[in-house]
Amino acid sequence: MRIFSKLISHIFNPLFFPLVGSILYFFITPKFNPPEAKRLILLAILILTVIIPFIFFLLLRNLGWITNNGLTHIKERKIPLYIFIIVIYITIMKITTFDFSIELYYYFIGILGALLSCLIMIYFNFKASMHMMGICGLTTFILGLSFHYEINITLGLSLLVLITGIVATARLYLKSHTYPEIIIGCFIGVITQFLTFGYWL
Repeated sequence: MRIFSKLISHIFNPLFFPLVGSILYFFITPKFNPPEAKRLILLAILILTVIIPFIFFLLLRNLGWITNNGLTHIKERKIPLYIFIIVIYITIMKITTFDFSIELYYYFIGILGALLSCLIMIYFNFKASMHMMGICGLTTFILGLSFHYEINITLGLSLLVLITGIVATARLYLKSHTYPEIIIGCFIGVITQFLTFGYWL
């Protein structure tokens, strides 16, 4: 069970959710986007939101500023969060712009809001679950897309809800988070996406 929980935590790493949300958006949206444009957008998002933060993470680990992969110590989360906030901001300004896609633009705005909320909580010595922020934010975004495009994707949403439960269970089993940290992380992920609905839904 411990190996399975670690595997789940790695597969559903918070770094992956901006890219996964973008992939699902292109899969769901009925809007036409040239294949070349989609590939370039996804490649840019991959580089900015996954590869660059991962490189910085390895650098911080080698410098001794991070002691473990799970960032279990609250203070160790500050610098990675600042880095991720910066790359998400760059992504919004340069890649998922308002003119390109209003839906993706506000999805990333929601992600930025969630990261800022998580950072603020760190200064109050509270460690919200970023895994839950990511999966709950993604689920809320996909729910919004289903309403926006009037598409029945109940099966996909059910799968995301199931994954949410699995991720929460894995984080609790590994004792990476407490119940309040899981709940608050889920709440932040949902609310930050939900607040953007009024601008694009």
